[in-house]
Amino acid sequence: MENVTASTPDGIAELNRLHALQRTAQRAEPTPSHRVRQARLRALRDELLKRKNALAAAVDADFSARSPHETLMCEIFVVLEAIKHLQKNLKDWMSPRERTLSWIFQPAAARVVLQPLGVVGVIAPWNYPIQLSLIPLVTALAAGNRVLIKPSEFTPRTNQVLTELLAACLPEDVAAIIPGDVKVAVAFSQLEFDHLFFTGSTSVGRHVMRAAADNLTPVTLELGGKSPAIVHERYPLSVAAESIAFGKLLNAGQTCIAPDYVLVPRNRVDAFVEAFQAHARKSYPCFMDNDNYTSIINERHHARLQALIEDAESKGARILPLEAVDASRKADHNKMVPVIVLDGTDEMELLQDEIFGPILPVIPYDTLDDALNHVNERPRPLALYYFDHDKTRIQRVLNETTSGGVTINDTMLHVAAECLPFGGVGPSGMGAYHGQEGFEAFSHKKGVFLQSRLNSASLVRPPYGRIFDAMMKIFVR
Repeated sequence: MENVTASTPDGIAELNRLHALQRTAQRAEPTPSHRVRQARLRALRDELLKRKNALAAAVDADFSARSPHETLMCEIFVVLEAIKHLQKNLKDWMSPRERTLSWIFQPAAARVVLQPLGVVGVIAPWNYPIQLSLIPLVTALAAGNRVLIKPSEFTPRTNQVLTELLAACLPEDVAAIIPGDVKVAVAFSQLEFDHLFFTGSTSVGRHVMRAAADNLTPVTLELGGKSPAIVHERYPLSVAAESIAFGKLLNAGQTCIAPDYVLVPRNRVDAFVEAFQAHARKSYPCFMDNDNYTSIINERHHARLQALIEDAESKGARILPLEAVDASRKADHNKMVPVIVLDGTDEMELLQDEIFGPILPVIPYDTLDDALNHVNERPRPLALYYFDHDKTRIQRVLNETTSGGVTINDTMLHVAAECLPFGGVGPSGMGAYHGQEGFEAFSHKKGVFLQSRLNSASLVRPPYGRIFDAMMKIFVR
């Protein structure tokens, strides 16, 4: 399905050709006008609307089963909202930003000018192949850049539709997709980009950053980690369970900001489990034969998740599947019945690494101090969810934890708000994008000093004398 075979020299050659082409185009048009940028965003938006159903069908085929409703909501709609936000604010963000100079420099002027970085590389993952390719793309285009995208080899049908979409609305010297496997990905990360944007696992992110370092290429790393949900004992349990069930089971848990585990007051664990099961079954009356429930992307990831369950069970965990598990049905689209895990311990692999699937460990805590300590003793997560109506406790959680982003009394929604930056911290990522932060991430902030005709700088230049000494007595005190 892919246009380029990564294991052949042709894939690398095509990558190098497109990179050189965009480099040449960038030198010819280093700073596209507001009109040009808006036209590019508009053309991409119109083509995305034309192909939304084809994209939903392609994602469904790549996953073996994913609801078109999820693709329209979590991918198409989100990208369209990003474009709308960029178009609305683009002129203001492009404008020079005046700065106030000290009286010493008056009557000169100073401003910050945002200019495109140049050619941006985007390495996109498989779990949301449309959104995580196109939002970095449209943000970089709004900032005036040219963009090469390396999508995941796990979504070849989606890659094909995205390639056709871009070819229909933008020249390849502005934006292009270069599909292929790990060999192309490695070569991609080694190119001299002006910025490299990666979404994926922490382990692969380390390799990308090492490769970028050889070229001193700045990077944005959108990674993951174990994002916790904390439910306070006074918060309505059913409301929290409904939100956590939605966040955990959307895309079968294959979401970087899905609640990885939930911390629940010890005396409410059983009630939470019952509430979670009830809301999950209400949303998905069945799992294996439900068109609205997504498959695991491939057999390898299905086997990885199953191994996490088996490891936990062998070490004493209680495994509570939400539906009777028929091992012979695994071949049906790699679907996996969600499971709740109780009595988990730190020795279990699923409490060490990001789960990225429909497995929810429920961990009891005695006091809020205990819950916060549990979170803070571990690597900083990409997202944190806290359920409580008490403003003082909410502020305490915000002050005493560090995570990429936070949603209070719900899950996932901070990533959908284009006015908020999205990114990780520490092991969960580096840098942020979405909205203005994304525009600035793909821009160079150039400081500009404009000297006036009335220039007093000569007074502090050699040869130094009495006037210089008098001025220094004023300045240095």
